[in-house]
Amino acid sequence: MSWRTRVPAIASVLAGTALIGAHGAYYTYWIVDDAAISFSYARSFAEGLGPVVQAGGERVEGFSNVTWTLLLALGKLVGLFDNGTIFGIPDYALFPKVLALVLCAGILTACHLALAKVLARPWLGTLAVGALLAMTPSFVIWVVSGLENALYGLIITSLAVLTFRAVLDSSVLRSRVAITAGVLAALAALTRPEGLIYGGVYPIVVLGMLRRSSGRAAVVTSLRHILISVAAFAVPVGAYFTWRRITFGEWLSAPSIAKSQGLPYPADLGKTGQIVGYAGAPAILLVALLTGIVLARPTWWRAGLFTLLVPLGLALTAFTVLEDDWMGHLRFATPIWTLGALLTVLVTAEAFRRLRTRGRAVTVVAIVGALFASGSSFAVAAYDFHRAPTLSACHVADRYGRTFNAYADILGLERASLFMPDLGGSSMTSRLRIVDMAGLTDIRMAHMIHDDDYDGIRDYVFAETKPTFIHTRLPWRSLSNDARLERDYYRIFALPGSPWPDGDWVRKDAVPNREALQRLRAYADRITTELIDYPDAPRRACGDTMQVGSTPGPGYAVRP
Repeated sequence: MSWRTRVPAIASVLAGTALIGAHGAYYTYWIVDDAAISFSYARSFAEGLGPVVQAGGERVEGFSNVTWTLLLALGKLVGLFDNGTIFGIPDYALFPKVLALVLCAGILTACHLALAKVLARPWLGTLAVGALLAMTPSFVIWVVSGLENALYGLIITSLAVLTFRAVLDSSVLRSRVAITAGVLAALAALTRPEGLIYGGVYPIVVLGMLRRSSGRAAVVTSLRHILISVAAFAVPVGAYFTWRRITFGEWLSAPSIAKSQGLPYPADLGKTGQIVGYAGAPAILLVALLTGIVLARPTWWRAGLFTLLVPLGLALTAFTVLEDDWMGHLRFATPIWTLGALLTVLVTAEAFRRLRTRGRAVTVVAIVGALFASGSSFAVAAYDFHRAPTLSACHVADRYGRTFNAYADILGLERASLFMPDLGGSSMTSRLRIVDMAGLTDIRMAHMIHDDDYDGIRDYVFAETKPTFIHTRLPWRSLSNDARLERDYYRIFALPGSPWPDGDWVRKDAVPNREALQRLRAYADRITTELIDYPDAPRRACGDTMQVGSTPGPGYAVRP
């Protein structure tokens, strides 16, 4: 690549990344609470504590994004993450967001490599891909959330582009391509549990190239390279599963067990309607029509288009199979957006090349209409999320981690435990031993949740672990129906407006006298109410660091 083509390519990647970053900045410091679970494990790995969510805790695989957690641990080791501030910004927010943007630049670079095989001005196509991704709230929200979405998107996009270019170059049956495809699929599987499905990309592509006229030698060569790719995929994935079994005694991570992912049903295919509803029916129909136009007439890169549809189809399959996610905005759709944007630009450019003047004019009108419809919907979605984002790590750190630390300090408790469902920010800040109500880092809870063993859960809590503090609310209200809650616990704080016994509780035997209980309740009424009611809490930072043992305390500035 000469400088004449390299400069526009670099500029288009940087411009597209800047657009994504500008949209991501709209959500300011927000990091979703589940991401902070990986933050805690990264801290433990970097400090040599092993796979524990808290120092001294049980060894449980409470993360399902191995590669992302290790990247965060590396950031911790080099002093860029969980260490303080960078340019006055807390690094627990800055580092994962900047890392995500770097990975987004990688996604656009991979797209440029694909577009360069087909388009005369690939930089223009790269900029278009960046603009499409930047305008999609689902994509931007989750790549800047602190979760693994940007890494996952890069891996799958790279796998798609690798096979796309290899088919066009007639190099797909080379060992280097087979091995690289297998390794990328393995990385996808170690980044998200459903990433296992991408182990099928290379075999499906190679088998799709076979024809009835293919001779025995061609079939043998194809099968040999499929086996090479499968081996490159299976060795690292198998090694990790073996380590998991030896280390934790389980074949699945605790989150996978607790979330009770079942077998797919035919009705699950209807979930693709969520993608259509989110992106807008006019946009999806237009892309489908343009794809049909390109496929209807032979073109020299038609095989590459079929190749690109393989990982996109697998991404749609994975999305439909997965259980619905409570976090909203189609968190599991990131590969669909990246591959869909690349496909959209490719087929639009090819359709324009084929169509006559009148057809181009009609297509332009259709594109403008589809962009207006999708853009209007996206603007509303982004605004709504800005106002009320999914549960933030900082809110949890203050409301549960630090607040319960303060509760324990008021009672003079050196050692205490806390049973609650929101683990991320709490695990980063709590000095209490956390018993995970959601089962993400407690393997016994994970199995009981998986088996719907609510009686076992209640006995585990009230007869066995007997936590010092409990926080309960929907959807974990089953504890509230147990008579042992009011028998053994005082309520410290009631959730405003709830007719149920939701809120914060403390064991009666941990309270030395009535005066201590009154001080505890007075503190909760003042600090906890302020933390709940402050409207910008979901998007603010929560101090320079999230340190274990910190408290809101008297005079704590909850405002930024």
